[in-house]
Amino acid sequence: MLHRMALRVLPSLSLAVTEDSVRKQKRIVMFVPGLVAFGVYRLAKHLVPLTEPLVLLTVSSLVAMVTAVLAYRVGRSASWPVIVREDGSRRLVWLAGWIGAVYGVQLSLLVLALLWLVGYSYFQHPDGPAMMAIIISSTAVARDAFEIGHVRKLAVLGRPFLTFPDGVALRALLQSRVSQLGHWVTVGLGVGGLVTLSGHAFVDEQMAALAQLLGVTILGGGLALCAYFCGLRSPASWVETLRRTAPTELLKYWWWPGMAFASTYYLVVMGLLLFVGRQPGIATEQAVVGGALVTAMMALYGYYLGHRRQVEDEQAPQLSSGMLRCPFVMGILGKTAGASVGVACVAGEMALSKTGSKG
Repeated sequence: MLHRMALRVLPSLSLAVTEDSVRKQKRIVMFVPGLVAFGVYRLAKHLVPLTEPLVLLTVSSLVAMVTAVLAYRVGRSASWPVIVREDGSRRLVWLAGWIGAVYGVQLSLLVLALLWLVGYSYFQHPDGPAMMAIIISSTAVARDAFEIGHVRKLAVLGRPFLTFPDGVALRALLQSRVSQLGHWVTVGLGVGGLVTLSGHAFVDEQMAALAQLLGVTILGGGLALCAYFCGLRSPASWVETLRRTAPTELLKYWWWPGMAFASTYYLVVMGLLLFVGRQPGIATEQAVVGGALVTAMMALYGYYLGHRRQVEDEQAPQLSSGMLRCPFVMGILGKTAGASVGVACVAGEMALSKTGSKG
């Protein structure tokens, strides 16, 4: 789900996919696959045993693969021959496999685990959870694939993007900063493993799992926030940069993407254990391993997002995160031509720097 974080945290990508015209089209792109997924569910329940988790996940992944490819084409606004020629088969395979199948399965497991936490178990009431798992995953995949396609369209038209949300920049970072990343990943492994021991305080399996989820969410989100500021590599230390940032900004980044995706990944781990592994509950050793992996991943992703934000700030100055959240400014930029957008971005950043605002 790193692509989702990049599309919202990095200013160049966020500005591109949150324009008013893009949002209006995106609503339709999400609505139509949801209706189609509901029809697929109604048909599939008569043809295959959706009461089996692996069958359900297979159906969900297939629906998500088709949805990802079609939504990407809508965002790309080009014919298939043009897309294949300009984007290449490798990108389309990545889109169908990662944004479609893998992401779709993750979202389905997230839905099943979340429903299990509130007492609505898929094994006891399979119809409702199965339907929601297929529909919710397909609509989310459609949204992200459409946004990725739109970013690619703008790139082809000449609008530069220093980061494309396909993981290439992350692999390059892993090769160049092994030691720095290793420290954060190690801390994440230790913190995540320890915090999940909080489940020992509860006898009820669901309450224990909820305590573990809350612990991973809070500390995993906090660790991602710290790693983000370290990845920025400002002249001051990341601790000093963290201290100088306004509390409201810290809370926003801590909540999203920090806590939001830490909880998301841990729910996916729970879904794997409960429904793919058919475990009656989350054993302590399983929670320790799962929590450690999730917090380590969040630390890695936080550092990566901070690093890419630094690259953008150095090579292509953008609006601050506060300005990006302003509907008035977004409305102006959405109606401005590409060249004017670049001028407005630079001018806005210069004005912000004079007043001491932090991007």
